[in-house]
Amino acid sequence: MLSSAPTTSLPPSSSTLPPPNTVTSDTRRVAMETYWREVQSIEEEKEGEDEDEEEEEERKSMDEVELEEAWLTEAGLSSLVTGSSEEETPPPAEVLLSTLTRQQAATVRRRLDNYNETLKMRNRQPIRDVRDVFTQCDDDSADRGPSPPSQCTKSPPSQYHTTTKTIRRNAHRVRPTLPMFLFEDQLSEHPSSPLHTDSPALTPSPPPTHLPPITQSRPADWLLRDSPYSEGVAEHKRGGACWDCLRSHGDDLGDVPFVPVPPSQGLTWADDLSSCDLTRLGFISHIELSTFLLALGVQTKRTRPPRRRTRDSGVFGVPLNLLLENDRKKFPGVKVPVVFQKLLCILEQTGLQTEGILRVPGSAARLKYLRSELDRCGGGFDWSSVRQVDAAGLLKLFIRELPTPLLTHTHLSTYRCVLGISSVVHQVQALQLLSLLLPEANRDTLRALLVFLRKVVSHQDHNRMSLWNVSMVMAPNLFSCRHHGNKRSIAKQQEEMEEAVGGAHLIRLMITHQDLLWTVPSFLLSQVRELNQASNQKQLGLSWTKRRLLRRKNDKNDRNQITELCEGVIRVHAPLHTKVSMAIQLDGQTRAKDVTARFECENSPGQSLYEVGGNICERRLHPDCVLLDVYRVNPHCDWLIKP
Repeated sequence: MLSSAPTTSLPPSSSTLPPPNTVTSDTRRVAMETYWREVQSIEEEKEGEDEDEEEEEERKSMDEVELEEAWLTEAGLSSLVTGSSEEETPPPAEVLLSTLTRQQAATVRRRLDNYNETLKMRNRQPIRDVRDVFTQCDDDSADRGPSPPSQCTKSPPSQYHTTTKTIRRNAHRVRPTLPMFLFEDQLSEHPSSPLHTDSPALTPSPPPTHLPPITQSRPADWLLRDSPYSEGVAEHKRGGACWDCLRSHGDDLGDVPFVPVPPSQGLTWADDLSSCDLTRLGFISHIELSTFLLALGVQTKRTRPPRRRTRDSGVFGVPLNLLLENDRKKFPGVKVPVVFQKLLCILEQTGLQTEGILRVPGSAARLKYLRSELDRCGGGFDWSSVRQVDAAGLLKLFIRELPTPLLTHTHLSTYRCVLGISSVVHQVQALQLLSLLLPEANRDTLRALLVFLRKVVSHQDHNRMSLWNVSMVMAPNLFSCRHHGNKRSIAKQQEEMEEAVGGAHLIRLMITHQDLLWTVPSFLLSQVRELNQASNQKQLGLSWTKRRLLRRKNDKNDRNQITELCEGVIRVHAPLHTKVSMAIQLDGQTRAKDVTARFECENSPGQSLYEVGGNICERRLHPDCVLLDVYRVNPHCDWLIKP
């Protein structure tokens, strides 16, 4: 029943998938056989479940009001549709709208218009009229000056309601990737560890120095842009080549990774920001993603999440947040579930050079037994009896059994919509925005998985698992897919083939360009700063006129302070050290690592410098960032040394 589908190749003229998705080589045909074997194995585990797929899809459909309400809520604008007071929605809707670009604001206006029109057709009165929402923020944005202040050159005035500029310097440095997760049975050389002998140690190790060599790469200098991705893609929508496509040398190097180009203020990862800043980053990223896809002519759709049983104990079928809550009782600060880390560790120790790792299925009966034992024993499970093939099966089963998919119900359909983008660079940009929208637990778990998958690919000479093979194996686990063989028409089988290749293409992009997925672009960080500053002024209860006058006064004072700072000092606080503060003289060469080096001692390794307050809640600074440039962007922040 499964023999005919793998040999089918997609037509080159297919408009639903980008050119790299087309299956043309024998290698990829073999990978398709791997995909369908994986799907068949998954379906055998689900025997007895309801097969009525069409009724399920109909049940999951959402009407226009639900769609727009959900979109506005995720954009931080729930007060526009629920009528709640502004104090209940941080930040207030008017403050958030005042920091958007014109295209982003147009996207919100279009959504709110559609919501109100749908309510009127159903004879229901809208909570807020779109004209009441946007009149004030448009007037407010007309005379707004640069905020936060900087010394950067001006960009076209039509981009932002409030123009925010940053200093950009092309320092070609790459931050180390996600550190390995270690377990105590690997850490005998660390006797000072306070962990028990039978439990995994969840303290990250230093960044590995034996990462897979990158023989070819492309600098992702579009991360440094002050303008959003949605700006300047109109030419791409009309079939031409936009600026990003030309700078990225076309679409013929889809497997060549993009390397982040750090600005002078240092690269910012999602983990470097506080929870408050991450929430506001999510609001802006959500609006920008919709604006970006709309500018590219990609239509998105959304369905109601299916009903799935959840458990509050055990390992499989338990929500990630609950697993982490239970793990943190024993290992404070853990970010990835213990069982997931242990499975990855077993595979890295014994399976990276094993042929067919992740592809060769284990015994279904043994997998069922190990699953029940893990659910029953939890932390007391005997891992010594788990073989690599068992660990691979349990790893994929863990991902599939999550009540909420690792990529979340909310964004799963949007991931598939990314396939409608014909340019690889724009696909990567869309995936980056989607990754920044994931909840923290999902993002950290996905990152650990992608780091492991890249290691598997780096050993492909021994394990025979190429990037495409790994992507094909993982696609049906991250993107649910049902295969019906010859029970459906040829057209239905062709659709299943396209879904298979499309899901594998997305995973291939995420593995290849994973270093970019967690990086916050400069324009998003600038908008978060602007949103924080506007929100702080709103909380002070200042009128629009007073805020404008105060902003002009502060801009003048900031410029004077920056001039004096070149010959002055800043005060760095280190409350956990014996020397609780230190005056540091800044110049154009002073970097964060130079400051932390002055506080380093044997009892306090792994310290970082943070900027706290001003127009950011809290941000961990990259070791190579230039502090003078950070000060210019956020002159009123405090400097803090802590882990």
